Amino acid sequence: MRVLVRYVSVMDACGLTVPPSRWRLALARITNRPVPESRVPRILRVRPTRTGLVLRLKLRPGQDAFDVSAASDRLRHSFGMYGVTSRELRSGVVEVRMTGYDVLKRVQMPATAAPRPMRVPVALREDGSVHYRDYRAVPHGLTLGATESGKSVYQRNLVVGLAAQDVALVGIDCKQGVELFPLARRFSALADNPDTALELLEALVTHMEDVYQLIRAQQRISVNVPDAQIAADIWDLPADMRPVPVVVLVDEVAELALFATKDQEKRRDRIVTALVRLAQLGRASGIHLEICGQRFGSELGKGITMLRAQLTGRTAHRVNDESSANMAFGDIAPDAVLAAIQIPTETPGIAVTGDSSGGWARIRAPHTSLRQVVNICNKHADRTPDLPALEPFRPVVAPLSSARVPLSKTASATA
Repeated sequence: MRVLVRYVSVMDACGLTVPPSRWRLALARITNRPVPESRVPRILRVRPTRTGLVLRLKLRPGQDAFDVSAASDRLRHSFGMYGVTSRELRSGVVEVRMTGYDVLKRVQMPATAAPRPMRVPVALREDGSVHYRDYRAVPHGLTLGATESGKSVYQRNLVVGLAAQDVALVGIDCKQGVELFPLARRFSALADNPDTALELLEALVTHMEDVYQLIRAQQRISVNVPDAQIAADIWDLPADMRPVPVVVLVDEVAELALFATKDQEKRRDRIVTALVRLAQLGRASGIHLEICGQRFGSELGKGITMLRAQLTGRTAHRVNDESSANMAFGDIAPDAVLAAIQIPTETPGIAVTGDSSGGWARIRAPHTSLRQVVNICNKHADRTPDLPALEPFRPVVAPLSSARVPLSKTASATA
């Protein structure tokens, strides 16, 4: 009600009005009527949300979306809101999202955040909308952040969203497996040291080549086949012969790039080469990379910047210096660098996300304990696919014990 009652006066005070047109002035002069007032953007739709309000505005001639974006801070103070953001939907139509409180202080994911194949909700944006990780649109991602900044919680939410889907999870955790090995029942392959990681990555490259051979055999290119039936990736194949997509989670990538001896340097070069090949060629074969680390700069050696250039999705949690933020956003969204270094220490989990389009936003993933993720992975353990190329790296786990709950104290005593 406050927004609707103050709408005209606030838009006029914020400079979001246009003078009346000439024909309206001429009509008022002819009919001897008062001079018409300036016109404000027309409200097409008002939609209340759990966190605030969403307005869809039709701009007047002479206005553009930048005018509304530049006045966002003035609109926030005038309407008494916590935050106001805007985005252009189409030519002449702008959506203004208003939040009444800090939605990142205590994250509550909406119940309507339904996942889709290869698209999972992982965090909440500062405007109240859900942040999705869509592997079909953004095949590979990079997550940076200092210690205790929230990278592990963000990764856990990714696993929670992917565990219920028909996807193969592959993990590389060189911290002796303390982060990913408790989730072993839902993973098709795991590696806990650089030597095993090298063999696993080369097996993934071999699997990728086999998938491309399958796609090529099923392309059915001829003059008698319509263009819509020609396959170029796994999503164009029939469902009964489509290979299962693979998501590779790399925890602390620096452990794969550091070396101290000549033999370790050779191993490191092979690891980076395999990662670059998967990043460049893996999308069509259904292989997606999700790489986490504290730093991802050129000091890790040759090939690292080439790998970073292939990682389209960027997420930066709290970092210790500006150069670390530049590693994530310096080449795609320079404005996000300042936002990344301003994340306070007492709010772990808050991050800045961006992509190659130049846009960025502040997000925060809901806190998910390791126990919760383990329970979800155990629940969906039957969805773990068997990939022949990754069978040597399949974690060996004991069968789940069926715990019996006694019906009464007498039954418990008898047992």
